[in-house]
Amino acid sequence: MTLTKQKNQLPVFKKMSTQPWSLLAPLLIVLLGLFLYPIIEVIRYSFTNLRFGRIEYAYTLHSFKSVFTDRNFLDMVRITFTFVIFSVTFQLINGFIVAFAIYIGEKLKLKGSVFVRTSVIISMAIPGIIIGVIWRMMLDESPTGILNYYLSLFGFGPVRFLTDPKIALISVIIANIWRGTANNMILLYAGLKTIPESILEAADVDGAGSFRKVFSIIIPSISPVLMICGLLSIIGTFNTFDMIMSLTGGGPAGATEVLALSSYKEIFVNYSLGKGSAIAAIILLINIIMAMIYFNMNKKVEV
Repeated sequence: MTLTKQKNQLPVFKKMSTQPWSLLAPLLIVLLGLFLYPIIEVIRYSFTNLRFGRIEYAYTLHSFKSVFTDRNFLDMVRITFTFVIFSVTFQLINGFIVAFAIYIGEKLKLKGSVFVRTSVIISMAIPGIIIGVIWRMMLDESPTGILNYYLSLFGFGPVRFLTDPKIALISVIIANIWRGTANNMILLYAGLKTIPESILEAADVDGAGSFRKVFSIIIPSISPVLMICGLLSIIGTFNTFDMIMSLTGGGPAGATEVLALSSYKEIFVNYSLGKGSAIAAIILLINIIMAMIYFNMNKKVEV
Protein backbone atom coordinates (compact mmCIF):
# COMPACT_ATOMS: atom_id res chain seq x y z
CA MET A 1 0.00 0.00 0.00
CA THR A 2 2.82 2.40 0.89
CA LEU A 3 4.70 1.64 -2.30
CA THR A 4 1.55 2.33 -4.33
CA LYS A 5 1.16 5.76 -2.71
CA GLN A 6 4.78 6.63 -3.36
CA LYS A 7 4.45 5.62 -7.01
CA ASN A 8 1.34 7.77 -7.34
CA GLN A 9 3.12 10.75 -5.76
CA LEU A 10 6.25 10.54 -7.87
CA PRO A 11 4.68 12.06 -11.04
CA VAL A 12 3.48 15.00 -8.95
CA PHE A 13 6.98 15.77 -7.66
CA LYS A 14 8.38 15.25 -11.14
CA LYS A 15 5.88 17.77 -12.49
CA MET A 16 6.82 20.27 -9.77
CA SER A 17 10.51 19.89 -10.61
CA THR A 18 9.79 20.99 -14.17
CA GLN A 19 8.02 24.14 -12.92
CA PRO A 20 10.63 26.38 -11.26
CA TRP A 21 8.04 29.00 -10.33
CA SER A 22 6.46 26.57 -7.84
CA LEU A 23 9.83 26.22 -6.10
CA LEU A 24 10.61 29.95 -6.24
CA ALA A 25 7.15 31.01 -5.03
CA PRO A 26 7.99 30.99 -1.27
CA LEU A 27 11.10 33.09 -1.87
CA LEU A 28 9.20 35.52 -4.09
CA ILE A 29 6.50 35.93 -1.45
CA VAL A 30 9.11 36.72 1.19
CA LEU A 31 10.87 39.21 -1.11
CA LEU A 32 7.61 40.93 -2.02
CA GLY A 33 6.47 41.14 1.59
CA LEU A 34 9.72 42.08 3.31
CA PHE A 35 11.63 43.92 0.59
CA LEU A 36 9.57 45.25 -2.30
CA TYR A 37 6.53 46.38 -0.32
CA PRO A 38 8.57 48.52 2.17
CA ILE A 39 10.41 50.13 -0.77
CA ILE A 40 7.11 51.04 -2.42
CA GLU A 41 5.86 52.48 0.87
CA VAL A 42 9.02 54.57 1.34
CA ILE A 43 8.60 56.02 -2.16
CA ARG A 44 4.94 56.73 -1.44
CA TYR A 45 5.72 58.41 1.89
CA SER A 46 8.37 60.55 0.22
CA PHE A 47 5.58 62.29 -1.73
CA THR A 48 3.68 63.17 1.45
CA ASN A 49 4.01 65.51 4.42
CA LEU A 50 3.40 62.67 6.87
CA ARG A 51 4.71 62.96 10.43
CA PHE A 52 4.62 60.50 13.30
CA GLY A 53 1.70 61.19 15.62
CA ARG A 54 -0.36 62.84 12.90
CA ILE A 55 -2.95 60.80 11.01
CA GLU A 56 -3.81 63.34 8.32
CA TYR A 57 -1.40 63.84 5.46
CA ALA A 58 -1.46 65.05 1.87
CA TYR A 59 0.42 64.07 -1.26
CA THR A 60 2.86 66.84 -2.06
CA LEU A 61 6.41 67.59 -3.20
CA HIS A 62 7.06 69.55 -0.01
CA SER A 63 9.31 66.81 1.44
CA PHE A 64 11.66 66.87 -1.55
CA LYS A 65 11.59 70.68 -1.57
CA SER A 66 12.54 70.80 2.12
CA VAL A 67 15.41 68.37 1.48
CA PHE A 68 16.92 70.35 -1.40
CA THR A 69 16.41 73.72 0.33
CA ASP A 70 17.89 72.51 3.62
CA ARG A 71 21.08 74.49 4.20
CA ASN A 72 22.76 71.36 5.62
CA PHE A 73 21.89 69.15 2.63
CA LEU A 74 24.87 70.17 0.49
CA ASP A 75 27.18 69.65 3.48
CA MET A 76 25.76 66.14 3.95
CA VAL A 77 26.31 65.38 0.26
CA ARG A 78 29.89 66.68 0.48
CA ILE A 79 30.56 64.64 3.63
CA THR A 80 29.02 61.53 2.08
CA PHE A 81 31.09 61.72 -1.10
CA THR A 82 34.27 62.58 0.83
CA PHE A 83 33.63 59.56 3.02
CA VAL A 84 32.98 57.32 0.00
CA ILE A 85 35.89 58.50 -2.19
CA PHE A 86 38.61 58.21 0.46
CA SER A 87 37.21 55.02 1.98
CA VAL A 88 36.93 53.18 -1.34
CA THR A 89 40.32 54.38 -2.61
CA PHE A 90 42.21 53.12 0.41
CA GLN A 91 40.09 49.98 0.75
CA LEU A 92 41.19 49.03 -2.77
CA ILE A 93 44.84 49.94 -2.11
CA ASN A 94 44.98 48.08 1.22
CA GLY A 95 42.99 45.16 -0.16
CA PHE A 96 45.40 44.81 -3.08
CA ILE A 97 48.49 45.07 -0.85
CA VAL A 98 47.21 42.36 1.52
CA ALA A 99 46.01 40.13 -1.34
CA PHE A 100 49.32 40.51 -3.18
CA ALA A 101 51.30 39.78 0.00
CA ILE A 102 49.30 36.58 0.57
CA TYR A 103 49.65 35.65 -3.11
CA ILE A 104 53.45 36.07 -3.01
CA GLY A 105 53.64 34.32 0.37
CA GLU A 106 51.86 31.28 -1.01
CA LYS A 107 54.12 31.19 -4.07
CA LEU A 108 57.17 31.30 -1.81
CA LYS A 109 55.51 28.79 0.55
CA LEU A 110 55.95 31.10 3.53
CA LYS A 111 54.37 30.11 6.82
CA GLY A 112 51.60 32.36 8.10
CA SER A 113 49.86 33.13 4.80
CA VAL A 114 46.68 31.37 5.92
CA PHE A 115 46.86 33.10 9.31
CA VAL A 116 47.12 36.55 7.69
CA ARG A 117 44.22 35.80 5.35
CA THR A 118 42.07 34.57 8.24
CA SER A 119 42.98 37.56 10.43
CA VAL A 120 41.93 40.03 7.76
CA ILE A 121 38.65 38.22 7.11
CA ILE A 122 37.68 38.53 10.79
CA SER A 123 36.58 42.14 10.21
CA MET A 124 33.88 40.86 7.82
CA ALA A 125 32.33 38.76 10.59
CA ILE A 126 31.94 41.70 12.98
CA PRO A 127 28.66 43.67 12.70
CA GLY A 128 28.98 47.35 11.83
CA ILE A 129 27.51 48.45 15.17
CA ILE A 130 30.18 46.47 17.04
CA ILE A 131 32.92 47.88 14.79
CA GLY A 132 31.77 51.38 15.71
CA VAL A 133 31.86 50.51 19.41
CA ILE A 134 35.36 48.99 19.11
CA TRP A 135 36.73 52.05 17.31
CA ARG A 136 35.01 54.36 19.80
CA MET A 137 36.83 52.58 22.62
CA MET A 138 40.10 53.01 20.72
CA LEU A 139 39.62 56.68 19.86
CA ASP A 140 37.89 57.94 23.01
CA GLU A 141 39.46 61.04 24.61
CA SER A 142 38.91 59.87 28.17
CA PRO A 143 41.60 57.95 30.11
CA THR A 144 39.94 54.74 28.89
CA GLY A 145 40.66 55.61 25.24
CA ILE A 146 43.20 53.04 24.06
CA LEU A 147 45.01 55.14 21.44
CA ASN A 148 45.12 58.30 23.53
CA TYR A 149 46.46 56.28 26.47
CA TYR A 150 49.45 55.09 24.45
CA LEU A 151 49.98 58.56 23.00
CA SER A 152 50.10 59.95 26.55
CA LEU A 153 52.98 57.56 27.34
CA PHE A 154 55.03 59.48 24.75
CA GLY A 155 53.86 62.89 25.95
CA PHE A 156 51.18 63.45 23.28
CA GLY A 157 47.46 64.01 23.43
CA PRO A 158 44.77 63.77 24.19
CA VAL A 159 43.85 63.98 20.50
CA ARG A 160 40.22 64.91 19.80
CA PHE A 161 39.58 62.01 17.45
CA LEU A 162 35.79 62.12 17.80
CA THR A 163 35.05 65.69 18.91
CA ASP A 164 37.05 67.74 16.42
CA PRO A 165 34.96 68.06 13.21
CA LYS A 166 37.89 67.58 10.81
CA ILE A 167 39.57 64.79 12.75
CA ALA A 168 36.24 63.02 13.38
CA LEU A 169 35.57 62.57 9.67
CA ILE A 170 39.11 61.22 9.16
CA SER A 171 38.58 58.82 12.08
CA VAL A 172 35.34 57.51 10.58
CA ILE A 173 37.02 57.05 7.19
CA ILE A 174 39.91 55.11 8.77
CA ALA A 175 37.47 52.85 10.63
CA ASN A 176 35.56 52.19 7.42
CA ILE A 177 38.78 51.46 5.52
CA TRP A 178 39.61 48.82 8.10
CA ARG A 179 36.10 47.42 7.79
CA GLY A 180 36.09 47.17 3.97
CA THR A 181 39.64 46.00 3.33
CA ALA A 182 38.78 42.33 3.89
CA ASN A 183 36.09 42.14 1.21
CA ASN A 184 38.41 43.79 -1.32
CA MET A 185 41.23 41.48 -0.33
CA ILE A 186 39.13 38.37 -1.03
CA LEU A 187 38.01 39.54 -4.47
CA LEU A 188 41.45 40.77 -5.51
CA TYR A 189 43.13 37.62 -4.20
CA ALA A 190 40.75 35.57 -6.36
CA GLY A 191 41.68 37.80 -9.30
CA LEU A 192 45.39 37.31 -8.69
CA LYS A 193 44.93 33.52 -8.71
CA THR A 194 43.57 33.72 -12.26
CA ILE A 195 46.75 35.25 -13.72
CA PRO A 196 48.52 32.60 -15.85
CA GLU A 197 51.96 31.67 -14.55
CA SER A 198 53.27 31.63 -18.12
CA ILE A 199 52.82 35.41 -18.39
CA LEU A 200 54.83 36.05 -15.23
CA GLU A 201 57.51 33.58 -16.29
CA ALA A 202 57.79 35.31 -19.67
CA ALA A 203 58.21 38.65 -17.86
CA ASP A 204 61.03 37.14 -15.77
CA VAL A 205 62.75 35.91 -18.93
CA ASP A 206 62.49 39.40 -20.44
CA GLY A 207 64.14 40.82 -17.32
CA ALA A 208 61.13 42.72 -15.96
CA GLY A 209 61.55 43.85 -12.37
CA SER A 210 59.01 43.44 -9.59
CA PHE A 211 57.74 47.01 -9.94
CA ARG A 212 57.28 46.62 -13.69
CA LYS A 213 55.48 43.28 -13.33
CA VAL A 214 53.01 44.72 -10.83
CA PHE A 215 52.05 47.81 -12.83
CA SER A 216 52.45 46.46 -16.35
CA ILE A 217 51.18 42.89 -15.99
CA ILE A 218 49.43 42.10 -12.72
CA ILE A 219 47.22 45.19 -12.30
CA PRO A 220 46.12 45.29 -15.99
CA SER A 221 45.35 41.55 -15.80
CA ILE A 222 42.98 42.01 -12.86
CA SER A 223 41.58 45.40 -13.96
CA PRO A 224 38.04 43.97 -14.54
CA VAL A 225 38.06 42.61 -10.98
CA LEU A 226 39.37 45.94 -9.70
CA MET A 227 36.53 47.83 -11.38
CA ILE A 228 33.82 45.54 -10.06
CA CYS A 229 35.47 45.48 -6.64
CA GLY A 230 35.58 49.29 -6.60
CA LEU A 231 31.94 49.64 -7.61
CA LEU A 232 30.78 47.15 -4.96
CA SER A 233 32.81 49.06 -2.39
CA ILE A 234 31.19 52.33 -3.48
CA ILE A 235 27.70 50.85 -3.10
CA GLY A 236 28.51 49.37 0.31
CA THR A 237 30.24 52.49 1.60
CA PHE A 238 27.56 54.84 0.28
CA ASN A 239 24.97 52.96 2.37
CA THR A 240 27.08 52.83 5.54
CA PHE A 241 24.93 53.69 8.52
CA ASP A 242 25.42 51.31 11.45
CA MET A 243 29.13 51.93 12.06
CA ILE A 244 28.82 55.73 11.97
CA MET A 245 25.75 55.58 14.22
CA SER A 246 27.63 53.83 17.02
CA LEU A 247 30.95 55.62 16.45
CA THR A 248 29.98 59.30 16.25
CA GLY A 249 26.21 59.45 15.79
CA GLY A 250 26.84 61.90 12.95
CA GLY A 251 28.62 64.40 15.20
CA PRO A 252 30.29 66.54 16.15
CA ALA A 253 27.98 69.24 14.76
CA GLY A 254 27.03 67.04 11.79
CA ALA A 255 30.66 66.61 10.67
CA THR A 256 30.17 62.88 10.02
CA GLU A 257 26.46 62.86 9.10
CA VAL A 258 26.07 60.99 5.83
CA LEU A 259 22.83 60.75 3.85
CA ALA A 260 21.80 57.35 5.25
CA LEU A 261 22.20 58.60 8.82
CA SER A 262 20.33 61.81 7.98
CA SER A 263 17.35 59.77 6.74
CA TYR A 264 17.30 57.84 10.02
CA LYS A 265 17.43 61.02 12.11
CA GLU A 266 14.67 62.73 10.15
CA ILE A 267 12.34 59.76 10.69
CA PHE A 268 13.16 58.58 14.21
CA VAL A 269 14.47 61.77 15.85
CA ASN A 270 12.58 64.59 14.11
CA TYR A 271 9.56 62.31 13.37
CA SER A 272 9.35 63.66 9.82
CA LEU A 273 8.44 60.51 7.93
CA GLY A 274 7.93 62.41 4.67
CA LYS A 275 11.30 64.16 4.62
CA GLY A 276 13.19 61.10 5.87
CA SER A 277 11.56 58.98 3.18
CA ALA A 278 12.48 61.59 0.57
CA ILE A 279 16.16 61.30 1.53
CA ALA A 280 15.82 57.49 1.46
CA ALA A 281 14.25 57.72 -2.03
CA ILE A 282 17.22 59.81 -3.23
CA ILE A 283 19.61 57.19 -1.80
CA LEU A 284 17.59 54.45 -3.51
CA LEU A 285 17.83 56.24 -6.87
CA ILE A 286 21.61 56.59 -6.54
CA ASN A 287 21.86 52.89 -5.62
CA ILE A 288 19.80 51.87 -8.65
CA ILE A 289 22.12 53.85 -10.91
CA MET A 290 25.20 52.25 -9.35
CA ALA A 291 23.61 48.78 -9.57
CA MET A 292 22.92 49.31 -13.28
CA ILE A 293 26.56 50.32 -13.78
CA TYR A 294 27.66 47.20 -11.88
CA PHE A 295 25.53 44.84 -13.99
CA ASN A 296 26.78 46.50 -17.18
CA MET A 297 30.40 46.11 -16.06
CA ASN A 298 29.76 42.54 -14.95
CA LYS A 299 28.43 41.65 -18.41
CA LYS A 300 31.52 43.10 -20.06
CA VAL A 301 33.76 41.09 -17.74
CA GLU A 302 31.87 37.86 -18.53
CA VAL A 303 32.17 38.53 -22.28
